Amino acid sequence: MTIALETLTITDASRKLSHGEFSARELTESYLSRIERENAGLNAYLEVFDDCAEQASRIDERRAKGEALGSLAGIPLAVKDNILIEGRRASSASKILEGYRAPYDATVIRKLKEAGAVLLGRTNMDEFAMGGSTENSAFGPTKNPHDTSRVPGGSSGGSAAAVAGNLALAALGSDTGGSIRQPAAFCGVVGLKPSYGRVSRSGLMAMASSLDQIGPFAKTVADAELLFEAIAGRDPMDSTTLDPAQIQKKNKRAKRIGVPRRFLEKGVNAKILARFEETLTTLRGKGYKVCDIELPTITHSLAVYYIIMPAEVSTNLARFDGVRYGLHVDGDDLYGDYIKTRGAGFGREAKRRIILGTYVLSAGYYDAYYAQACKVRAVIRREFEESFRAVDAIAIPTTPSPAFAIGEKADDPLKMYLEDIFTVPANIAELPAISIPAGKTMPGLPVGFQLIAPYCGESALFSIGKDIDGD
Repeated sequence: MTIALETLTITDASRKLSHGEFSARELTESYLSRIERENAGLNAYLEVFDDCAEQASRIDERRAKGEALGSLAGIPLAVKDNILIEGRRASSASKILEGYRAPYDATVIRKLKEAGAVLLGRTNMDEFAMGGSTENSAFGPTKNPHDTSRVPGGSSGGSAAAVAGNLALAALGSDTGGSIRQPAAFCGVVGLKPSYGRVSRSGLMAMASSLDQIGPFAKTVADAELLFEAIAGRDPMDSTTLDPAQIQKKNKRAKRIGVPRRFLEKGVNAKILARFEETLTTLRGKGYKVCDIELPTITHSLAVYYIIMPAEVSTNLARFDGVRYGLHVDGDDLYGDYIKTRGAGFGREAKRRIILGTYVLSAGYYDAYYAQACKVRAVIRREFEESFRAVDAIAIPTTPSPAFAIGEKADDPLKMYLEDIFTVPANIAELPAISIPAGKTMPGLPVGFQLIAPYCGESALFSIGKDIDGD
């Protein structure tokens, strides 16, 4: 049976599955066939699970019996390699986790299984989510389906490429400073970073604990909303998750959009700005009021991020020592074991961030760097809160440039870090943000339009986003 995967959405697939137009097994096998043909050229998946068809058949059997099924019953999804799936390998694309198998399901995986999703496999990523291109994987780079000479973005590049290349109907990624939204923009799909605490981090390999959030990749805003609703919620295994009673419901329709113009004055590709303005014009035509706003401290977000994030990386990655799990390399003594194991197991970017984070936390430098960054982070949060008294959402481009060539920035970490300039503010302020496809540049490379909403304001992102993508 031939299924048109290129135009299929979760909404369409769910309807066709329930009407018997095709079975979950037929849908899954269609994706498996495409993965077999295309993945070698894209390197989106690190592993395709050997029981995908059986997972789908179990859903078909339950459907045939008339059992109540979850919201994602029979929907084939991909999962980033830093999210634990019980009994499966989990490497975070790093050699240091060689041979490691997850002892339990991440909370989001448990919820996906309860919703009836079919888990296709684990996707490639920058090692421990450190990077903006998926070139830092120990298993080779992922390539952009729109142009295989270019990066798909990172760190969740494998998940973005899987959705954009029709190797999965949707996928999960994690976003620490833009690692869902930037690859979504580069690959021309929708990517959502939820508010901090809306989705459990239990079972997510921690990079920077005060910044990390799991979120969805999808073809449409409506599909991203469905996936978000399936994974969001309070979790006793993650004390930072929010109780539903803490989330204020806002029923009014978002109609006011603010643009921090001064933030966009330098370093943005002219074609990206053109697509950005075209999208604003579209929103004006649908009744939105667009106004300029001031966020004076937002320009310091990148500097704040590259102090706080490495500090938390240094702490979180200290547990990978070759003693408890993963790679082990013998040294002359216990200390030698640590040195050799971490030296052989971590890649260049991971080492760079561990060293930087250890430095900013060290005696004599903590107050000068880390403490100051935390103070500026608080100021950035307050400025966002003040802005949201006047507007319902804030719009900025997702990235300053379209997807760049593989290898173009690999040897210049500062240029690579500047790719995060428009995405890190939402993580710093713990706010929800979404990247929505907004056309292409002249060479045919996708462009992303980013919206940031008040804390727990995902509903505003979905309503505005649907007006952009036509859902």
